[in-house]
Amino acid sequence: MNLQVILQKIHIIDFQVFLIARRVSRSFLKLNMFLSRQAMFGLSICARNVNQLSRIESLLSKPKLRSYARPVTTALENYESSIYSSGKTEYANVNWDELGFALTKTDYMYVMNCSKDEEIFSEGILTRFGNIELCPSSGILNYGQGLFEGLKAYRKEDDGILLFRPEENALRMKMGADRMCMPSPTVEQFIDAVKRTVLANKRWVPPHGRGALYIRPLLMGTGPNLGVKPASEYTFLAYASPVGNYHKSPMNLVVEDKVCRAAPGGTGGVKAVTNYSPIYKTLGQAKARGFTDVLFLDALTGRNIEEGSAFNIFILKGNVISTPTAHGTILPGITRKSIIEIASTLGYQVEERDVPIEEVFDAEEVFCTGTAMVLKSVVSITYQGKRIEYKMGEEPVAQKLHATLTGIQTGLIEDKMGWTVEVD
Repeated sequence: MNLQVILQKIHIIDFQVFLIARRVSRSFLKLNMFLSRQAMFGLSICARNVNQLSRIESLLSKPKLRSYARPVTTALENYESSIYSSGKTEYANVNWDELGFALTKTDYMYVMNCSKDEEIFSEGILTRFGNIELCPSSGILNYGQGLFEGLKAYRKEDDGILLFRPEENALRMKMGADRMCMPSPTVEQFIDAVKRTVLANKRWVPPHGRGALYIRPLLMGTGPNLGVKPASEYTFLAYASPVGNYHKSPMNLVVEDKVCRAAPGGTGGVKAVTNYSPIYKTLGQAKARGFTDVLFLDALTGRNIEEGSAFNIFILKGNVISTPTAHGTILPGITRKSIIEIASTLGYQVEERDVPIEEVFDAEEVFCTGTAMVLKSVVSITYQGKRIEYKMGEEPVAQKLHATLTGIQTGLIEDKMGWTVEVD
């Protein structure tokens, strides 16, 4: 490929696009020359040269130039793969033992776009992690037309990498997109995007047993809108960050009986971006009083427990494990679904039903589940000034469920469920 061939294929829209195309062509030629001599350079020099292409990659994400993205991004992906498949596992400079649940900026993010008329997402590209441009009147900024997902990649003992049930995240995003009047990537596009995001950020996947790489796919209405209607253009974006525990301290919950998280007919059952900020005030007040998190009640009766700020909840009594039904106001968590299936295979009777608040005071164990926190036992629950503390026995059920789940996620236990996906 040379400059003349590329320019023959480019329809010159204006002089600015011409200049960009010339820069892309020259950068691609330089990249090929650079890759042919890569054995002469150390990893730090390599990274510095690849970083110089970040601005070109950003330009290539624009719709007018998207068709010229593949040569450059393919070369970059192949080069990154050659670095990180050289035998010895390369890790980013991170103190893995100090990881919490906060953003650590990694190398790449994955972007693909779609217009409302087409409703089909174009082939996406990897671009350097960084800020994105949005029109001030975009649907996501003005009307909150957006969804997000969350899933993790785990490193096995042999340094292989596993994703946990990515198809479920893809299907949940499609369900949410339908509710929010948005086109969504196909399941295959979603999983491919997640895999490529993980591979491009492979050195940020923590060592086995010391955390996970959290992947955050976003679906946003990015087309301009002044009136109240769906956006004309949409962007799917996936980025990643290494993470540790979501809550490092014991789980002491307070029941909120004045503010509701979700109401029937709303968006509580999908992962809409607008579901979370309305509870910041309640959550902040609870933490100021010394609680870890908040447990919300249903909006209709104010008598049944529903979920927390970012988790589903379970109670144990005897051999019965109960959890509120995900009927539209409760997010159908993928960790929740997995624990229901694991508990059933271990011989527990699992019930999805309305759970009155009074039952938490009679429960033997209470535990929370979510992608971020995985599974964590609740130490206490406070409701209208009344506090119940849960005494953990020698072998808590929650501990048994946690060990089984994380064993499957990290490859320590054979995955007879078919839940994990190898990233290679």
